[in-house]
Amino acid sequence: MIKSPLEIEVRKQAGEIAGVMMAAAHGSLRVGAHEYESALAVIDAGTRKADGFLTDLGWERFVSPMIQGLQIMQSGRDTSMVHRRASVKTYEKADPVYFCFCNMAQFKQYKLGFDRMFHVANVTDGAAKVQMAVFDAQQAAIKPGVKAEDITAAANEVYQDHGYETGYRTGRSIGVAYLEAPELKAGDETILQEGMTFAVDGGISLDGVTAGRIGESIVVTETGADYLTLYPHELLVTDR
Repeated sequence: MIKSPLEIEVRKQAGEIAGVMMAAAHGSLRVGAHEYESALAVIDAGTRKADGFLTDLGWERFVSPMIQGLQIMQSGRDTSMVHRRASVKTYEKADPVYFCFCNMAQFKQYKLGFDRMFHVANVTDGAAKVQMAVFDAQQAAIKPGVKAEDITAAANEVYQDHGYETGYRTGRSIGVAYLEAPELKAGDETILQEGMTFAVDGGISLDGVTAGRIGESIVVTETGADYLTLYPHELLVTDR
């Protein structure tokens, strides 16, 4: 559960790769473009960034830089779904678009969780309201010495204050697997310690309408937490 400094360094490299992938996803969005075109842009950008962390010497010559996997994403009304894959659907103006990198953001076998929601050329008031509630809930404090269940309780209180139902967890530990223990959910009394790494999620789904989501990977520190994944925490609207 507690990662070594070397493991955390590899996770930070994975975070840099994931940040470039998310920027490519962002840049791919425009009215009339296809979902699968975004997936191709993500794979290309991530692979090229991973190449910069590798050599063709020693054991690293057996490590592939290839970022691969079926991109988890959905747009328009389908954003209320969970884990749909990139399709031939085209983006329309004001479409929300959700990217989840949980099956793609990895490096040297270490996994991350990393999600963002974008809006194509415009954002409706309703979609903006949902997304801002998710931001507030996801920012529930993570620090050493608190119980895992306390984190999700804090997030759930924010959801309820905004008038939304809550999910069954706020996050989970990550390492060489995408789902490790402990989990940030009710009933998990594990005390958070320095060196633990988590994917911390925020999400609201309004069936058949829209959704709000954000996901980040963090490492617990002596005084709080540091981000392993970096991309703006704001309402993300494309210019085309």
